[in-house]
Amino acid sequence: MIHIAETVTVGSVEGFLDADERARLATVMSGFLAEQGPAQFGSGRITSIHEIPGHSPEQAMAVYEPAGRVEVRQIPGEAEKLLQHAFDRARPALSRVMPSITTCRPWTYVEYGPGQHITGHLDGIAPDPLAWPRQIAGISVVISEAEAGGAFYVESCSSDLLWSTRLEGGRDGYADGMWLAHDGADHSADWFTAMPRTRWNVSPAPGAALLYGSQLTHGTEPVTRGRVSKFISWLIAEKPEE
Repeated sequence: MIHIAETVTVGSVEGFLDADERARLATVMSGFLAEQGPAQFGSGRITSIHEIPGHSPEQAMAVYEPAGRVEVRQIPGEAEKLLQHAFDRARPALSRVMPSITTCRPWTYVEYGPGQHITGHLDGIAPDPLAWPRQIAGISVVISEAEAGGAFYVESCSSDLLWSTRLEGGRDGYADGMWLAHDGADHSADWFTAMPRTRWNVSPAPGAALLYGSQLTHGTEPVTRGRVSKFISWLIAEKPEE
């Protein structure tokens, strides 16, 4: 049974990647971007992992990443294999915080330079909270830090505006009293931008994995000097066997 606490909590796995693994990932991605041409993943990119119903990809990018970023949605196989191995290795620690998680989606590589950031938003239990599999949390692992800025943050909120549906009686694989957040909880919605929130900033050590529930607002501060590179993915719950 999926409990609401899993979708609004934060957690960390220190040492998710060791120094040698980080160095190898940095080498793999540097070589990949040099070979493929970085512009198609940065200034020339016309698609995004973020979507807003009724908006074009360009409009969604303007909302989520107004100053742009580098985004590689299909990373080299060597990098994917290494990161999935790290996930498998960390599963005992992950399961203590988010016991419903069964697997990790493919990883995405992102980079932010000066002025670049991601605006606050909820991922949601995408794509459909009543279908399987269910997206329980995001995961982020920094490979290299910016010289200044670029901190990750989450935002807590007590407003009723955030929540749309309460599921009673422990149905549909959720624990009793599960709440589902409104769709469109991002900076394209006036109700969301006007809603009071409290920000919690964190600067994890390179190689540490940050976990953030899919119904928790999160984003990054603008980089002010240097560049930050990281891998992100989503942790999901698959339908239990009957």
